Amino acid sequence: MITIITATYNAQASLPTLIASLRSQTDRSFEWVVMDGASEDATVELLKNAHDVLTRWVSEPDFGIYHALNKALQMARGDYYLVVGADDCLDPRAIEHFSRAAAESSADIISAPVLVEGKQIAPRRRMSWLRSGPPMVSAHSVGSLIKRSLHREIGPYSKRYPIAADTYFLLQVWRRQKQFAYLQQTVGTFGTTGLSSGDTLGALCESFRANVEVRGRLFLHVMLLLVRIIANRARITAGLKRHRPR
Repeated sequence: MITIITATYNAQASLPTLIASLRSQTDRSFEWVVMDGASEDATVELLKNAHDVLTRWVSEPDFGIYHALNKALQMARGDYYLVVGADDCLDPRAIEHFSRAAAESSADIISAPVLVEGKQIAPRRRMSWLRSGPPMVSAHSVGSLIKRSLHREIGPYSKRYPIAADTYFLLQVWRRQKQFAYLQQTVGTFGTTGLSSGDTLGALCESFRANVEVRGRLFLHVMLLLVRIIANRARITAGLKRHRPR
């Protein structure tokens, strides 16, 4: 069985689309665990009305998305789990494809293509010094089925990385030479309203720290960080304007 885990906070605008995509799954042999950060909008009411697909949920204050995901993992029962954000959407056959791959493979992580703003993003099948973000996968959320037992060896998502704990975790999976497998089928749409998309500079800086900690080569990663900041200057400027005190 696959556990789908979701962290929510004031997600009433996007959550109905996710719920609808879960209800449309051709393979319903999954459980859905939601950790809500004490939402103040209609999120809790939406969760209460999703009892046909929602297995367990808690609404209480937390310290950010990865703290919520760690709590959800403690409640999970599946051998594999799939992180799906409140603003994400699964293809109707996503669980079917992932379940078949998990049954046929002993891989620690199974990754598949995802759609981001209408563009297909394929899994990264090899390490590259030039890329930032989660290694060896298309995306951490939606696109990567992860064996839950990895956390017994590596530990939970690190609280030292509020934005890029997924990158840090997957870098450690790669360093331990765990097995990655890949699907050809697109499994869903990755939303772009989350923390990493809204704070591009923060995401780049945390990814830089994670890569230096796991892979070393400080000078190389400093140069790559500068290149990435220049390449993303428009998004960084827009993000800073949105968060500038008024």
